[in-house]
This record gives sequence, C-alpha cells and structure tokens, in this order.
Amino acid sequence: MNHPDNLKYTKTDEWIRVEGDECVIGITDYAQDQLGDIVYVEMTQDAGQSISAHDKIGDIESVKATSELLSPISGEVVRVNEVLKDSPEVINDSPYEQGWLLVVKLSNKAELDQLLSSEEYLKYLEGR
Repeated sequence: MNHPDNLKYTKTDEWIRVEGDECVIGITDYAQDQLGDIVYVEMTQDAGQSISAHDKIGDIESVKATSELLSPISGEVVRVNEVLKDSPEVINDSPYEQGWLLVVKLSNKAELDQLLSSEEYLKYLEGR
C-alpha cells in the first residue's frame, strides 16, 4: 500500500497535505482497500462553512460498507471535490491525487501536531 511521506495521517484513516495555510484532506489507500471499490461519496460540507476537528464531513459507500468521513482539523472549507459526485470511483485509483475530498483553510496549526507521520501511521496499522 502507498502512504506518501509528505502527508500527515489520522488513526481514522484520513490523510492531510499541508499547502501553506490550506490543507487537502482525503482517505488513505489503506482505508480505500479496506472498504473495497468506492461507489458513492456524499460530502455534507460546502465551501465557506466552518468545521471542527472530528466533525462529520460526509459519507462514503463501497461495495462492502458505508462509513462516515471525519475532519482531522478545524477551519473553513475552501473547496469540495465536485468530481466525486459523478465519479466516486476516482478514489479507488487515486486516493492521494484526484480522489481528495476537500480543502480546508486551517484555523489551528497546533492540530497538525496531533497527526501521524507516514512512519507512525504504518506502525499504527501494523498494530491493528
């Protein structure tokens, strides 16, 4: 499985790519693999809305299960990946590129310290 070193990770299997004061959020390759083929994504947040860490930001459905999507950070939603409405399967092939979920303008940089590095995330997965 692929877990890029330049990302931060959560124990609920989201990833974050920090780009200045904005963060791109998605689900990990591990999460996608565990869920199976993604067939539906519904984001419950829109651009301009404020969210807090651990808030529900949507639902994801696969051939195996349905799961809630949670925000790992607090801030204001800047963009939602509209491609996922019509093509949720993009996550299956590209969870770290085209399959991102949303972009958030970070409001509390200290929250990034709570996230895992790639190495820490891999160790966490080994212990599951």
